[in-house]
Amino acid sequence: MKKQRLTRTILALSTTLAVVMAGCSAKTETGSGQAVKSSSPTQSETLVIARLSDANNLDPHFISSINAASVVHQKVYEGLVTRDQNMEFKPLLATEWKQLDDRTWEFKLRQGVTFHDGTPFTAAAVKKTIGRVLDPAVASPRANLFKMIQEVKVVDDYTVQFILSSPFSPLLSILASHEGSIISPAAIEKYGKELARNPVGTGPWTFTSWTPGQEIVLARNDNYWGQKVKVKQVVFKVVPEDATRIAMLETGEAQIAEPLPVTEIERVQASSSMNLYRSEAFGTEFIGFNTKKKPFDDVRVRQAISHAIQTDAIISGVFNQVGTKVYSTMGSKVFGANTSLKGYDYDPNKAKQLLAEAGYPNGFKTTLWTGDRKERINTAEVVQSQLKGIGIDVDVKVLEYGAYLDAEDNGETDMFISGWGNATGDADYNQYNLFHTSSLGKGGNTTFYRNAEVDNLIDQGRVEQDPEKRKQLYAKAQEIEMSEAPMIPIRTIENIAAVSNRIKGFRISPSGYLMINDVTME
Repeated sequence: MKKQRLTRTILALSTTLAVVMAGCSAKTETGSGQAVKSSSPTQSETLVIARLSDANNLDPHFISSINAASVVHQKVYEGLVTRDQNMEFKPLLATEWKQLDDRTWEFKLRQGVTFHDGTPFTAAAVKKTIGRVLDPAVASPRANLFKMIQEVKVVDDYTVQFILSSPFSPLLSILASHEGSIISPAAIEKYGKELARNPVGTGPWTFTSWTPGQEIVLARNDNYWGQKVKVKQVVFKVVPEDATRIAMLETGEAQIAEPLPVTEIERVQASSSMNLYRSEAFGTEFIGFNTKKKPFDDVRVRQAISHAIQTDAIISGVFNQVGTKVYSTMGSKVFGANTSLKGYDYDPNKAKQLLAEAGYPNGFKTTLWTGDRKERINTAEVVQSQLKGIGIDVDVKVLEYGAYLDAEDNGETDMFISGWGNATGDADYNQYNLFHTSSLGKGGNTTFYRNAEVDNLIDQGRVEQDPEKRKQLYAKAQEIEMSEAPMIPIRTIENIAAVSNRIKGFRISPSGYLMINDVTME
């Protein structure tokens, strides 16, 4: 996960800022987000996906980004259940399941499945995987997602029961995410922490190699229990330069470029060799405050900055109206999203008043941290300019993506620009990870926000069985979070990619996973 850190300070360049704020007009999107069906599927040797940055970990119990999860989720690894395009739960490694009572779930497992290392898939593998994520010695930051599981009971080789300490409404949604991946028990013993670079699952793709900073290679699993993929090999190639990723599609060196900067949308739409893929996502981008550091431990400072940031200008100038304004940390289609929230009005005078009340009448100096994605750097420059108007002098620090994630997780940041993709479609995934005190740091709460009432509301939301009551609990939690402003939501994320017109069957899930199992190349 650790990478060589690249840091640089970006000054407020007026020319750059003018370009950012002017933006560019985008044509009507060419796709609705639905995968294009192939009329004449063919087998091909290699699918190359040019990506902005490398994964930082391939262990589902330690993965901290959708970028990394996309490499292995439903490719190398599979879970007991999955979700279809309508977000309905469907069988995967479990063929059926039922809730025996409010604390007991029983799963019937698929027979005749083997892991890539030849180990049979049985109930013992499920028990071993869940035991690992919950093992304090393993210290998985994802353990909090599973802590309601008191016992995994092996009924027989192909029947397993989850005994819960209390009712746990998000269980199925978590099991369907990358965190619910079932790992080869033999690989757990063999690799230990090195599972981060040696993933072994049951999926339609097997792990071949990882050259850090360059590429990850997967090969088709010809012994897969289900429908085999058509492409023989997929290469996730790291290409940091936006223009180079697009050029690789034009020359045929790659077939998918992801993510696609908004500044390249028109180039893709004008091309005769590429199509624009665009779909709505569950996630959001936001500006976070490290609330354990001064001056951001004072709610008045956070509220002041919230009044000084014009998110509309960021959405139009940086993102060219891609994504919509949001006042929560989850998209409107996530179960439990509070769509009635109101944000902070743009009011520089109010911002200055709050700063004065907090003891900063003349402002202060701080650092805004971000990863090396172009749009986030541009966002940082806009924020830098906007906060200058209320006396806050902002230095922008840009890190290589892996180093940035480490800094955010470890609490090194001051202010930071980040995003959160919801892997489950349930508000619990945002609320528990981003705001609960059990998730501080690597668990997801990188603002280090603490609020006992919010903790209690989130805890109640996990055990409440009535969906409407769960929504009410999450709505209240989001109201408190907005009031205390540990972060400033900017926009909902849209999944955007450039796709060769030879490719059919590609899509990106609302959670942000790249779905390539149905891909064919013409």
